[in-house]
Amino acid sequence: MSSKKESTGRTLFVALAVSLVSSVFVAGAAVSLKPVQIENRLLDKQRSILAIAGLGDPNLSGREVKELFASRVSAKVVDLESGEYSTEFNPAIFDPLKAARDPKLSDALPGNEDIALIKRRERYTTVYMVEQDGKLESLILPVRGYGLWSTLHGFMAVKADLNTVVGFGFYQHAETPGLGGEVDNPNWKALWPGKTLFDDAGKPIIQIVKGGVDPASPSADHQVDALAGATLTSNGVDRLLQFWLGEQGFGPYLAKLRNQGV
Repeated sequence: MSSKKESTGRTLFVALAVSLVSSVFVAGAAVSLKPVQIENRLLDKQRSILAIAGLGDPNLSGREVKELFASRVSAKVVDLESGEYSTEFNPAIFDPLKAARDPKLSDALPGNEDIALIKRRERYTTVYMVEQDGKLESLILPVRGYGLWSTLHGFMAVKADLNTVVGFGFYQHAETPGLGGEVDNPNWKALWPGKTLFDDAGKPIIQIVKGGVDPASPSADHQVDALAGATLTSNGVDRLLQFWLGEQGFGPYLAKLRNQGV
């Protein structure tokens, strides 16, 4: 009886020791890898911005992405309520998604205003400008909203006229492959360049159209085909664009830029 107890005790002790050592190892690995993970996420975002802006090659190395981004793209933090640039935060490290979770830096959205289904909207966010010889070539706006299964995170790039689409795409989502996941399809993304976002009054008119766009329609220049078999994801994309291009999103900022003749 005594030997059985000792054997059981040793087994439990060994199991506990192995668990403790494993936990320490896993925790240490997580801590040591965190800077690498942060760096990789930043690199992925920069690569996505360059691609949506029509810059660079998808096969650029990490070093080439960093160099191209640093030479062509600049970032600024925008106060979404006033439309003014803010110097309160460093755009290189400011995290709008983290700000959206902070009650001091964000606002809860009433149901009738939360058409993108994001629950909270940050008061400040980061925009990106592609410049050449000191002149604005395109403006890149971060957008997000809920599709069928996930929040889609992406960027909309517009020309210096603040109306014509350069590119549009998502860098993070969990939509169904082959259905809502077709937001990643190059053929669908190729439908966006050249489309117009606003009417003459600055109101968003871009629209996702189920059944396909009629090329002969006078509305064709601001319509894009819906994703086949993915109605809810298509509706989510439509809603998130209406939100972020409207008064709750970048509307005040874009209005100021137009008034300044940018």
